[in-house]
Amino acid sequence: MLDEINALPAAAFVARYRDLFEHSPWVVERAAALRPLADLHAGLTRVVRDAALDEQLALIRAHPELAGKAAVDGTLTDASAAEQASAGLDRMSPEEYTRFHALNAAYAARFGFPFIICVRQSTKVGILAAMARRLEQDRDAEIATALREIGQIVRLRLEAMS
Repeated sequence: MLDEINALPAAAFVARYRDLFEHSPWVVERAAALRPLADLHAGLTRVVRDAALDEQLALIRAHPELAGKAAVDGTLTDASAAEQASAGLDRMSPEEYTRFHALNAAYAARFGFPFIICVRQSTKVGILAAMARRLEQDRDAEIATALREIGQIVRLRLEAMS
């Protein structure tokens, strides 16, 4: 399988994987230039790790707020909508929605980007607890955590493509 991926023309590689990273096809475009890759996920996450801080922040900011405006108005990407639904974020009580909204606002005010977590590996309760806990981190630690979570999201999206 990896031999086939590495043999794809760059445009076909980008077309196949461009949606792995929320509104950030530049990651896949750069990974295409690194081929042959010994491991697709590792190559993709290396691009993110090696990116400039402003590019990493742009990638983080390209993600939607959990249970936020995009979820309410239906403008999430298909992948994000399915992921949020898998954790029950599309079925919240008014109290849960209020709590999510308050934590999202506090998080964005503190860090300047949305809270990122691999929701497929959590629950509503777990996500709320992680949001509260991670509000205590410093910004550099939180950027690193957000990028690791994006890596987990991408890993699961790749697995779903197989």
